Amino acid sequence: MKKDAFTIIELILVIFLILLVSTYINLKQPINKLNLATNKLVLYLKQTRYQALIDDKYKKEDKLWHKKRWTLKFFRCSKSVGGIYYVIYSDENKKGHPSADEALVDSLSKQKIYSTNRCKENSNYSKYTLLTKQYEIVDVKISCNSTSSLGQISFGSDGKVYSKLSSIDEESNEYEIKKSCIIKLIDKNQKEKQIEINPKTSYIRAF
Repeated sequence: MKKDAFTIIELILVIFLILLVSTYINLKQPINKLNLATNKLVLYLKQTRYQALIDDKYKKEDKLWHKKRWTLKFFRCSKSVGGIYYVIYSDENKKGHPSADEALVDSLSKQKIYSTNRCKENSNYSKYTLLTKQYEIVDVKISCNSTSSLGQISFGSDGKVYSKLSSIDEESNEYEIKKSCIIKLIDKNQKEKQIEINPKTSYIRAF
């Protein structure tokens, strides 16, 4: 007798084989660490901007209030370790270097967006800040960087963006970014991804 249709067992077997093949193909595809690093950095930059909008640091009697703006800053790991990491913080003690207590907290993982220059994973800190260790990023270039370091981006509660924390008062907009700032991430294969921060709208996008 001629069989005109699949039995349920045959149908299940076909579906299983399709799932098996698709899983194998997905596993064979290399993970694009550069894209992962860029996408996470975009999310963190957006979170930093939102935090700045709701957390006004200006105090007329405090001449160094600007140091407390919410900032994402890139650092180099210690020479014995090597690599690059970043921290998001508000410099409440105005000493110029972030501490864990001053770091922004990842809204999803509840970990602090922070690391020390030892660049070791810590259950209390977001591993995504370790650009070299996690994503094989070997260099960071910021088009609006006006320092000798890797650079930083700071956000004001008024929506303005700054490349350096050096304003004397609220009306002084020294180091305010006037044109789009580009953060370029470069991996070990010299491939690049860029993030643009628009100074007028604070819009942040990767390309």
